[in-house]
Amino acid sequence: MMDNGGFCNDNYHSLSSDDELVDISDVTVDFSEDVPPLIRDYSVGRSKADWRLHNSPKLMDLMDDTVPGIGTYEDFNTIDWVREKSKDRDRHREITNKSKQSTLALLFSVSDAFSGWLLMLLIGLMSGALAGGIDIAAHWMTDLKEGVCLNGFWFNHEDCCWTSNETTFQERDKCPQWKSWAELMVGVNEGASAYVVSYFMYVCWALLFAFLAVTLVRAFAPYACGSGIPEIKTILSGFIIRGYLGKWTLIIKTITLVLAVSSGLSLGKEGPLVHVACCCANILCHFFTKYRRNEAKRREVLSAASAVGVSVAFGAPIGGVLFSLEEVSYYFPLKTLWRSFFAALVAAFTLRSINPFGNSRLVLFYVEFHTPWHFLELIPFIFLGIFGGFWGAFFIRANIAWCRLRKNSCLGHYPVLEVLLVTLITALLSFPNEYTRMSGSQLISELFNDCGLLDSSKICDYSGSRTGSVNDTVSNGLADRPAGPGLYTAMLLLALALVFKMFITVATFGMKVPSGLFIPSMAVGAIAGRLLGVGMEQLAIYHHDWNVFRRWCSPGADCITPGLYAMVGAAACLGGVTRMTVSLVVIMFELTGGLEYIVPLMAAAMTSKWVADALGREGIYEAHIRLNGYPFLEAKEEFRHKTLATDVMRPRPSGPPLSVLSQSGMTVEEVERLILDTTYSGFPVVISHQSQRLVGFVLRRDLVISLENARRHQEGVVSVSAVLFTECDPPASLNAVPAVKLHSILDLSPFTVTDHTPMEIVVDIFRKLGLRQCLVTQNGRLLGIITKKDVLKHMAQMANRDPDSILFN
Repeated sequence: MMDNGGFCNDNYHSLSSDDELVDISDVTVDFSEDVPPLIRDYSVGRSKADWRLHNSPKLMDLMDDTVPGIGTYEDFNTIDWVREKSKDRDRHREITNKSKQSTLALLFSVSDAFSGWLLMLLIGLMSGALAGGIDIAAHWMTDLKEGVCLNGFWFNHEDCCWTSNETTFQERDKCPQWKSWAELMVGVNEGASAYVVSYFMYVCWALLFAFLAVTLVRAFAPYACGSGIPEIKTILSGFIIRGYLGKWTLIIKTITLVLAVSSGLSLGKEGPLVHVACCCANILCHFFTKYRRNEAKRREVLSAASAVGVSVAFGAPIGGVLFSLEEVSYYFPLKTLWRSFFAALVAAFTLRSINPFGNSRLVLFYVEFHTPWHFLELIPFIFLGIFGGFWGAFFIRANIAWCRLRKNSCLGHYPVLEVLLVTLITALLSFPNEYTRMSGSQLISELFNDCGLLDSSKICDYSGSRTGSVNDTVSNGLADRPAGPGLYTAMLLLALALVFKMFITVATFGMKVPSGLFIPSMAVGAIAGRLLGVGMEQLAIYHHDWNVFRRWCSPGADCITPGLYAMVGAAACLGGVTRMTVSLVVIMFELTGGLEYIVPLMAAAMTSKWVADALGREGIYEAHIRLNGYPFLEAKEEFRHKTLATDVMRPRPSGPPLSVLSQSGMTVEEVERLILDTTYSGFPVVISHQSQRLVGFVLRRDLVISLENARRHQEGVVSVSAVLFTECDPPASLNAVPAVKLHSILDLSPFTVTDHTPMEIVVDIFRKLGLRQCLVTQNGRLLGIITKKDVLKHMAQMANRDPDSILFN
């Protein structure tokens, strides 16, 4: 063969960008393993190689100039953290050396150092602005299910009645400018006909919003569904999922998140806001060269963006930084900590400037408690922690079972029908109960509320609180007010709402719409906490002479705060589902502004984690990562088995030998045939096939691009041209064909372990260095290879799980 035609069917020059959309919801993709253990016959063409080595090729190092595509990664592959960090160190060293030579180079060095802070500023501004818009739109569309403002359809209920002069204190949520759908259609706001019309319109609007959400996701951005946090954790660990953080995903997720929240489904916007912030970060990274060309540096930015997402979701910038550190980040250096703090600060300031809730707060349910708690109250707080742990374990198992049923049955083939069916059930059962009819944020705000003189809701209906004088009410205090009929009704409705939300959330999380888990989990815990708090309050009223209450609950004192119990219950349930501890306590503290309640929150969060861990080690995000088969090495999972590297490496003792490249004994045709016959991501390079002495490691993608570039641009390259991974030139000859010199793409320092290295150490190395593969040697001789997938399969096998479940699905 004397032609210069390329061999590869794949077009490696039209690289996939992060804006491409790949629908993997219904497809099983086996991501490439790193090195193939295949039998290869290298005797074929050996005479050509011997002839070639004894002639003089004209050498051309293809890597003297940068070839487009070299150093990049294919979709559904893992990045090489060591190589990426080495590239960044080389780039920084070059910039530092040049900065000493000229003023222009010095200015470039300063701008390069400042670019990271500028990027954080832009991420904070963009994420804060989007979060403010989402909050405003979701509030308006939620109220649209109940009625419309005559002064302007774009006003929500609160804004519509804000300037009305005809609003009374007792009915401050009613004004002539706001008309319910019943008033517009049948002319009355009360009665059976009005109830039926309101019920019907509520269900219709919910179905419309849900249908639009799932249709947009299905048609334009399949990656916009779900929470996004499991995938972001996987991406931050080094996995490539192109399109998941692209511009179309950002646009569709922003729109459909508003629709999904407004539909009344049992979901929240907090988790998806982390995905939105990471999309913003990924898009903005393309405007900065050092982040666009380095996957490891980009993941540092994405870690900071995760903190931004929680900051705008809860108005908790410090909690967001700790959430990124504790829950999602894989590599979190000190520099990223500072930049995360700055980005979260900018995002919180931007959201505060927009003021989406009109209360000068960052969240809808911001409250301030000042009533002190007693030491004996730790007992009910710990009971709430136990409830949160049981709820978390139940939810994870039930939700994973439901999602597995969805994936393995015909239900997964009809995502639109599933969303509409769940929405219909949710709307039909939610409307009759005022506590399930309102949004999750409004419900939590209601439950966190500490009843005062100005509260007129049923949850604050105490005997004498509305009939007595103000002075009597103040003098009697909360502890002397027994529950009224409205409070008993509210407790019954809350109990029904608790059961409803516990089960409907299981079916909702994981559908093909944006769905967060923070708000539903907090709502379940807040309901349980409020019920327990009211029970403790009434117990103290009717049995104040008991020794347990006599010491700290004197008559006329506000000794029990039901809103505090709701707050502690919310933290317990959220901790049981996600297994967060430190970040959870800080988030709840920033939500409430109550320094004095840190100890109850810590007790509940720690108890819920202990109970949930006793019933199952995985949090909800880790469970979904394992369900989807993502190649993620969980740092919290310990490996305690006494196996060795030789037990895991490939090839197996009874299997075929390992396929390798020789340093200088192969032709272009042989290398191309090896690449075409395999789908793997890299090959070890040895001195010769007889000695098997290790020289280095070369990535398949770099090899393909380099050979294709040589075919196109290097004169005289043919199928019998030599492929050299050395810097030494062979002896000169007049009739020799040009050789392809690929020494520059060879990694001369691949990570190696001996065959007797304990797997416990190997697993730790893979976690801490983020390796793709590790070569196994004995006295410098190559024996085999261990890939990340091999480690995951071995860990699954040791845990009595199906090893084949480690498959990106």
